[in-house]
Amino acid sequence: MIAYRTMRHSSLEIDERRTRKVLLGIFYFCAVAMSSITAYALYVSVGEYLKTGKVVIGEVLVNTEFPVHGISKLVTYLMIVSVVGWYCVTRLGGEKVRNIPESLKLVLQLVVLAIAVISLYEFIYNFVIWGSLITDDAMKGILRLDSINMPYPNPKTPWNLVFATKMSLAALIISAHGFYVMSKPRKQDAVDR
Repeated sequence: MIAYRTMRHSSLEIDERRTRKVLLGIFYFCAVAMSSITAYALYVSVGEYLKTGKVVIGEVLVNTEFPVHGISKLVTYLMIVSVVGWYCVTRLGGEKVRNIPESLKLVLQLVVLAIAVISLYEFIYNFVIWGSLITDDAMKGILRLDSINMPYPNPKTPWNLVFATKMSLAALIISAHGFYVMSKPRKQDAVDR
């Protein structure tokens, strides 16, 4: 009986180590992808700004398709690796957040909840504006889905609406998941109930 428990316990530890290695590998891949995409966007945007004196935030990520034309845009990859990387972080360190003092957890929950509300508003706002401008263009016989920009909040630096919509969706998913992870009861609290 003791040998069976030891073997089972050992098997669980091995599985946990494998899971941790997989999550770390995926997280590092996501971190490298996010860094590479951001560095590329900054490099091209600075070049564009030096050449023309203006830049549209996120436009380079929406206009760049990778690995070949017609497959997917860099903004889509950035959105996906942001969410997947966050998930890996919460799986790797989620237990540590649950063990912080309740007063600090409450403050963090309020901050994350505020971020979730803001990102929900931004996602809906960007999506509605994007849809409205697409409809307006369609009524005029124009089809430009990816190059629609919003000169808000600063007309000198407009935002590409595809970029703004996808990244606000990623922020919403990340913040909602963060709030969920922090709000889950500790395993010991669940057992006590």
